Amino acid sequence: MNQLKGIHHVTAITSSAEENYKFFTYVLGMRLVKKTVNQDDIRTYHLFFADDKGSAGTDMTFFDFPGIPKGVHGTDEIYKTSFRVPTDEALEYWVKRFDRLGVKHKGIQEQFGKKHLSFVDFDDQHYQLISDEHNTGIESGTPWQKGPIPLEYAITGLGPIFVRVANFDYFKEMLEKVLLFKEIDSEGAFHLFEVGEGGNGAQVVVEYNPVLPRARQRYGTVHHAAFRVNDRTELDEWMKQVHSFGFQSSGFVDRFFFGSLYVNVAPQILFEFATDGPGFMGDEPYETLGEKLSLPPFFESKREEIEKLVRPIDTIRSTIDFEKEYE
Repeated sequence: MNQLKGIHHVTAITSSAEENYKFFTYVLGMRLVKKTVNQDDIRTYHLFFADDKGSAGTDMTFFDFPGIPKGVHGTDEIYKTSFRVPTDEALEYWVKRFDRLGVKHKGIQEQFGKKHLSFVDFDDQHYQLISDEHNTGIESGTPWQKGPIPLEYAITGLGPIFVRVANFDYFKEMLEKVLLFKEIDSEGAFHLFEVGEGGNGAQVVVEYNPVLPRARQRYGTVHHAAFRVNDRTELDEWMKQVHSFGFQSSGFVDRFFFGSLYVNVAPQILFEFATDGPGFMGDEPYETLGEKLSLPPFFESKREEIEKLVRPIDTIRSTIDFEKEYE
């Protein structure tokens, strides 16, 4: 059985799709490649921010469930998402940018031999930028060519996800025996695991923390993390793999943009396995990705109903000439 190829996407919950769009577009300079709805709750937007081409391994996605309260960070939680930038120098650019734009951050630090910059958004969602300068392993994506961030500093894809757990021994065994990760380093309570070709795009950092109260998943927290597989055949093999260890799964789910399999691997930790394709280019031209409400074919008959349920959000950027912001 082929190993997982790395991180596919991370899905989180926001209090406001509008503010979320502004933050990722105008502050982080990531490209909205799909504006659609949660296929399990059509009242809810599902926004996909990614690299220039919507490549697998680069997208951070968000739900905005109506009326949901604020989440609480704690243990038993996927609690931080990383974004890859090309160099250590890029982190210095982002410190200045965050200071100018009032984004809360912790300054440049180092962990597992790589420099990173932790920050939060308006929902207290936790992120970090991580430098690829000393990275080897799976390649990253392509920065948004027409966005506001100079290409030499821009975000190119997803880096390690951070999981905080109260039962580290169980989680380590699950990662190694079921998902075929290997532990390659540790610093105190933090343990670094990787899979496949390894590197920033294929790593999970597990923090052992039995002291904090259990997290509560609401807005400002991560909903699930997904890992890459090539195609439906490999997805079916992973279904057999997780079932052989006694895990229950969703079975195959057709998300149109990719095929999926969902598994609760630990208390409050939901992992998804997702195929690299078909991708986001099939129903919209490259120039206007994410500008219209995109619905999979099996929802088109409900378009009129869905458009009444979700409020309009202006996401047109093809008419905007972004200047690169060097300060």
